[in-house]
Amino acid sequence: MTAASLCAAERKAEFKLNYIVASCMYGKTPLSEIVPEVHKTGADSLEIWANPHGNQREQIDEMGADAFVQLLQKHDVTLGSFTCFKFGIFKMQPEMKLVKRLGGEMVICNSGGPKNLSGSELKTAVKNFAEKMKPHIASAEKLDVIIGVENHAGGVIASPDSIRYLMDEVDSSHLGLAMAPYHLPQDPKLIGSLVENLGSRLVHIQAWEHGMGCTKKLPKKQELMQLPHRGPLDWKPILASLKKIQYQGRTEIFMHPVPRGIPILPSVGEVTAEMNAARKYLEQLLRSV
Repeated sequence: MTAASLCAAERKAEFKLNYIVASCMYGKTPLSEIVPEVHKTGADSLEIWANPHGNQREQIDEMGADAFVQLLQKHDVTLGSFTCFKFGIFKMQPEMKLVKRLGGEMVICNSGGPKNLSGSELKTAVKNFAEKMKPHIASAEKLDVIIGVENHAGGVIASPDSIRYLMDEVDSSHLGLAMAPYHLPQDPKLIGSLVENLGSRLVHIQAWEHGMGCTKKLPKKQELMQLPHRGPLDWKPILASLKKIQYQGRTEIFMHPVPRGIPILPSVGEVTAEMNAARKYLEQLLRSV
């Protein structure tokens, strides 16, 4: 084995996931309590969510950008991204500027409708979406930030086909997929194949499966089945694909509680412990692929 191939093999063997914490996992807990938890979860960056899922985006407005940056610096945490569905993907340019000012690099939003299209209708809808996104992508390029499009149910960008069509239409490293496996068929080989097809266009992934869903109130044990170590989805093929492409984006351990806006578990410590349990499960699987 040559020195170059040995180094490549060592890098592959050392592959790790880069974790980010979604602020809404803690409901509407103050940022002053969430930020100190980030490193405890094995992450080094924070994603900010807005109402109704959390209210940390609104908290930033209340405390001021400078105070938020000081809070991050105090705990050696970086801002990763904003997910703010309330604005809509075609109104994210001010958010891009704020994210950049705060040291972040990504805004994430779903595409919106039309929904449930297929065939030529889907191709046309994706083409129209890509055309409407052009000025926003240009702004992202100018600011050097990334727009992550989430494959959210009910949107034009939701299915594996729509994702492929979008990446074919948009040739820019400043737009990629923020993958939500929850909203994809719960087929690990299909998800893994999509990961590999996306390659560097996969910019964010949620460790989030469907479990028993998140639209109606369930007993907590059933609600938590959205998390990788509790639900039925086999994450091993997905992790193998992430390793194969040497995925460099962030991984977000994630679920939605019912109702939105509450923490996934009653206390800050319990939320952190639950995320750690999911992370340790993923890391154990990753060592075996």
